[in-house]
Amino acid sequence: MAPTDLRIADPVEGEDIVSGRFAFAGELLLSEGRPVFSCEMPSAGFERILSGFGWLRHLRTQRDIGANEFARAAVLSFLRRHRAITGPTWTTETVATRLNAWLCHSTVILKGADAAFYRRFIDALIRHAQLLRRRYRGMARDELKLQVAMTLAMASISLDLSDRQKREATLRLDDELTRQILPDGGHISRCPDALLRLLLGLLPLRQTYINLEQPLPKRLLASIDRAYAALNFFRHSDGELALFNGSGRVPSTALSALLRYDEIGSAGFKALPHTGFQRLEAGGTVLIADAGKPLSAHLSKTAHAGAAAFELSSGKNRFVVNAGIPARASEAARMARSTAAHSAVTIDDHSSIRFSRSDFLGPVAFGGIRHVEVERNEDERGHDRLVIRHDGYLSRFGIYCERNLALSPDGRALAGIERFRRAHDALPLSRDGHAATLRFHLHPAIWTMQEDADTIFMTAPDNESWLFAAPGFSPRLEDDVFFAASSGAKPSQQIVITAEIAEYPEIAWQFKRLD
Repeated sequence: MAPTDLRIADPVEGEDIVSGRFAFAGELLLSEGRPVFSCEMPSAGFERILSGFGWLRHLRTQRDIGANEFARAAVLSFLRRHRAITGPTWTTETVATRLNAWLCHSTVILKGADAAFYRRFIDALIRHAQLLRRRYRGMARDELKLQVAMTLAMASISLDLSDRQKREATLRLDDELTRQILPDGGHISRCPDALLRLLLGLLPLRQTYINLEQPLPKRLLASIDRAYAALNFFRHSDGELALFNGSGRVPSTALSALLRYDEIGSAGFKALPHTGFQRLEAGGTVLIADAGKPLSAHLSKTAHAGAAAFELSSGKNRFVVNAGIPARASEAARMARSTAAHSAVTIDDHSSIRFSRSDFLGPVAFGGIRHVEVERNEDERGHDRLVIRHDGYLSRFGIYCERNLALSPDGRALAGIERFRRAHDALPLSRDGHAATLRFHLHPAIWTMQEDADTIFMTAPDNESWLFAAPGFSPRLEDDVFFAASSGAKPSQQIVITAEIAEYPEIAWQFKRLD
């Protein structure tokens, strides 16, 4: 049984692949008629993508037998070249991706195949599943472990393995869904992208169980429904996902295609208290704020120091964003995890979470935020009010940070106050000399102009315009970079306010939509 791959297939890319042209992660390989895995790879990252075989989905768009022959030749080339289970092609993530791709696109691979290839292919699928089962036991609890559990469940029913293996796969999946999909629907990684990736695997899995009349894992349907609701929570007014904790750009078309399979029409929540996010929404204006912290030391390896950061969208436009994450690992990726890359406050340009640079430990959090407090209410004027406090700078500077946000009932005004306090609400002492820097990163599509010393004008491509004002704090425009653009890193601008905490223990600002 071949499961369905819900990801978008591109016929143009399919034509390129059949002609021997592979373009992944900004790199290019031309096979020129040679077996593709006998070619020299541009990089280890490129090789991982190529050997994951996710590109097989594009061959579904090619109707001639040549595409099937090309797919079989690629599989044979891989099996001959990579018999030893070593190197980048045999990382757990790549093995799981490859097994899932081979299952989903087995019709493309096997159409026109002879019996000898069929037996070899099935044997390879079974060996991949065995390898994943062995590795699963020692894996840390994160998104990859859940992806492996999903892949093994899919393999158990698609390959019609023994009843014992099917039961084990079902129990394994139920256990991971219980531990990783939180009661509010968020994933333990706190990354909005993770929900999309998981749903792309869970939906075909559900349908395959139904098609084969197999008993569904107990947690599967409830996990899908909750994950859909959380995914809607992270959607901006333009339909795209917020950029928190490693999220990159997800085209709204791809997201909309996935949401078509939301059978109960999951409504977005106002808060994800278990995941640690809050949402304000009124009059077409949407604000999504990070009100949490990493849920474990292991998960902090991919976390960002974005406590109290928010993104703001209105109509079809995103105005305030976080910087996102570069497409490839680099020093810029480390910078993108810092508080300065988020629309939040830094003190003396330090991050609210400190990350290890140890090769042994990996980039885990080892200092900074321990507690985050959240208050949510409505004031006497009907403003939706959110207060986020965190202790990310307490151990280093002895200072608590508090962000107050209030969205008007018509969505036309967002008022904010940044407060800095000692323990027990004491004001910072004058001798401290610490400086707070408040940043609002703007989407690259937003055009800006400094109206006067305290006011900045912003306008979107459809002419929707907002004013930012911070009387007495001289906000300024500075050059910035936005990593989550479809074409890669793109120049943008940011609004910056700098103030001495001892002199200004509160910083008040406002965004206001113009008529």
